[in-house]
Amino acid sequence: MNQQAKIYVAGHTGMVGQAIVRRLRSEGYENLVLATRAELDLTDQRSVRDFVMTERPQYVVDSAARVGGIKANMSHPADFLYENLQIQNNLIWSAKEAGVQTFLFLGSSCIYPRACPQPMKEEYLMTGRPEPTNEAYSYAKIAGMKLCEYIYAEFGMNFISCMPTNIYGENDNFDPETSHVIPSLLRRIHQAKATGCSEVTIWGTGSSRREFLYVDDLADAVVWLLFNYKKKQFLNVGTGEDVSILELAEHIGKVVGYEGQFSFDRTKPDGMPRKLLDVTRLHELGWSHRTGLDEGLRRTYDWFLTNLVPPS
Repeated sequence: MNQQAKIYVAGHTGMVGQAIVRRLRSEGYENLVLATRAELDLTDQRSVRDFVMTERPQYVVDSAARVGGIKANMSHPADFLYENLQIQNNLIWSAKEAGVQTFLFLGSSCIYPRACPQPMKEEYLMTGRPEPTNEAYSYAKIAGMKLCEYIYAEFGMNFISCMPTNIYGENDNFDPETSHVIPSLLRRIHQAKATGCSEVTIWGTGSSRREFLYVDDLADAVVWLLFNYKKKQFLNVGTGEDVSILELAEHIGKVVGYEGQFSFDRTKPDGMPRKLLDVTRLHELGWSHRTGLDEGLRRTYDWFLTNLVPPS
């Protein structure tokens, strides 16, 4: 790869986008096109088209999205569907019109049906209805992935997609209203330890199982795919390993040094019973993750303590 190639990373201020930018720069790619939300409204079709046509990047990574946990998805389904459709349609079609060499769309493992066989293979997509608690986000991501596939088939352009599992790490969103499970649990368990609380209550039964990939590992996979993958078939990106929510809480408790108990509010939803990706295709291409869950949690907690906890 020519290290002077112009690469546009959409959503570069988010957790995933920041990690992708770090990874690109670590490999010597400095000709990066970046724009904050204040500089470019990705829901504005004309603005996005003008930006992409002016910059003419050779490569585009779409890591921009409205994201959130179960609570946020359930509270704002219309917003999640509308904003994500607008963002991805504007970026994908503008890139197609500008003749971008490779466009990489980041989806989500929530695209798979709620009752999907486990682990979830790429061919299981759209074999059933998605999990109701993230249905709107799921439909948006399926639409983006399909649009890339159709552009690949109709126009012969390398518009490709990958479907990451649950991502966590530094620069994650720790907001109590919109955070995903790891930052939510980490913040609450830290607060319980700091205040001497003997119990932390968690949504659901604790039995649902989830797979987690450290954000820098995702960034490594994204950069590898961007420069090496040239097939229409989207690829799962994950670890191929999962834990129950109770086991996750116990892992986080050990990292934080919390010695209290965990209880569960069974009136709250679990989401999908299990969500584990089959990553056989990606492993066969030669890529696999490097960061184990405990190591990733320690790094995330260190970042949380450094950046979000006021000095005592």
